[in-house]
Amino acid sequence: MNLILMGLPGAGKGTQAEKIVEKYNIPHISTGDMFRLAIKEGTALGQEAKSFMDKGELVPDEVTIGIVRERLSKPDCQEGFLLDGFPRTIAQADALENLLADMNESVDYVLHIDVPKDKLVERLTGRRVCPTCGATYHVIFNPPKEEGKCDHDGAELIQREDDQPETVKKRLEVNVEQSQPLLDFYQEKGYLVTFDGDRDINLVFEDIDKKLGGLVK
Repeated sequence: MNLILMGLPGAGKGTQAEKIVEKYNIPHISTGDMFRLAIKEGTALGQEAKSFMDKGELVPDEVTIGIVRERLSKPDCQEGFLLDGFPRTIAQADALENLLADMNESVDYVLHIDVPKDKLVERLTGRRVCPTCGATYHVIFNPPKEEGKCDHDGAELIQREDDQPETVKKRLEVNVEQSQPLLDFYQEKGYLVTFDGDRDINLVFEDIDKKLGGLVK
């Protein structure tokens, strides 16, 4: 099964990716992981990507697509893959279609985990971090035993700058602008399946599992 995972920050993609990978034994492939692997293996494309990343520049599409092609050609992708963080643009989505067609493959589903923006703000702004040991809490979903203090070392918990409400709202707006054209693209292709992510994580996975069960031979 060839899958793409989409959802705004805080939607719970990471949790669902873990469950999908565990149940269906396909690799979870993020853009960052692909770049790191290509650089570690010292491939020509990996070195090219590194030259852009070292300068703080975006890696051009043709390099990114080449790295995706290399990664999807590896043996662990024979039974499928779960792409996360790619494609990010319509140009990349078109290139992925062509790449998969060359491999006699296609996307089966684009799994979109949808959560209302106000709930995402609540999830993302509620995060608190211990500055000494790095433990992460959430004021609603995973509060410390004593309010404002780390369970492990008693340090005062802090809210990161990028978890401040205004920063979170801006980040979500940018993500919506970037992702909506892709969602429309995959909706037209008939690949898009949207799941209500504003529920217990196990219920969300049950729905995903039901959908994916039809792909198992």
